Amino acid sequence: MRLEKRNHTSAVAYVLAPVGAVVFTLLVSALLVLWAGAPVGQTYALLFQGAYGSVFALTETLTRATPLILTGLAAAVAFRARLFNIGAEGQLYAGAMAAVAVGGLHGGTGLAWSPYVLFPLMLLAAALAGALLLLGPALMKSRLGVDEVVTTLLLNFIMLLLVSALLYGPMKDPLSMGWPQSVGLQPDMELGRLVPQTRLHTGLLWALALAVMLWALLRRTVPGFDIRAAGANARAAAFAGVPITRTVVLVALLSGGLAGLAGAIEVAGRTGYVTLDMSPGYGYSGIVIAMLAGLHPLGVVVAGTFVAGVLVGADSMSRAVGVPTYIADVIVATSLIAVLVAGLLTQYRVRWK
Repeated sequence: MRLEKRNHTSAVAYVLAPVGAVVFTLLVSALLVLWAGAPVGQTYALLFQGAYGSVFALTETLTRATPLILTGLAAAVAFRARLFNIGAEGQLYAGAMAAVAVGGLHGGTGLAWSPYVLFPLMLLAAALAGALLLLGPALMKSRLGVDEVVTTLLLNFIMLLLVSALLYGPMKDPLSMGWPQSVGLQPDMELGRLVPQTRLHTGLLWALALAVMLWALLRRTVPGFDIRAAGANARAAAFAGVPITRTVVLVALLSGGLAGLAGAIEVAGRTGYVTLDMSPGYGYSGIVIAMLAGLHPLGVVVAGTFVAGVLVGADSMSRAVGVPTYIADVIVATSLIAVLVAGLLTQYRVRWK
């Protein structure tokens, strides 16, 4: 068996590839549902209903999708330039801590900051914190050839240890009764609600706007062309005059900044303060979402909503039919593998000998 490059791929193949991947995912997951002793049709119906079947379910899905979209965008823009950022989890926490430092700790300084000034400063501080955390590994890769997968992954653990030290130390809320959490944001720094009496906040609009802006940057600007060229072939791009180091720095600032904003928006929109379990792996899930979307910024919105729907719907489905919630992880992982294989088969055909 060998893979042979296709001379031409039809538009129908590009449409059928993700459809086939979804069908394959549903079939594999159905086997696990049957193994658990639950009816497949009812399980899938409850999964869909729990994610999209009511106003409450839909708002919970979109609330969960907001940080996933932002971390997915962070991974997508980095992977486009072949800067494999595995550190979005740490960058998210760095942005969250910076947001609390600006939007929460200022209350004891006696300075009367206007919310119209302080809120942009809070978001800027969060973006800078995430960007600076990625800038070091990016420069180490560009200048010294250090593998950024290792450095960004290890920085996640370093950042979590630093957050733990801060939550037990100078940033601990004195009213938390010994629970390790940061001081809360000032009420003026919190995001408004899109739907009354739900947790859905205006951070979703920020995420959608950033997805459109990133798409426009990559497709309609010279820096976006440089990013795509560097990702396609860095040596050829450098020979053609693309400033590789400057492009890598730009990508690091964009990717780390988006992950940092995810932390700030999660704090300002949902939690109000930072805890060690604030993120259930949003940074790592962003990698899956970016790959599901084919590294397309607008596709990240769809993929993020899909993953969030699976995770939210699995909770209610599990309570109704007794299928473990881990089926959601299986669905997400299988869909990722299926999409990657389907994308490969659109470019190559299998030849048997």
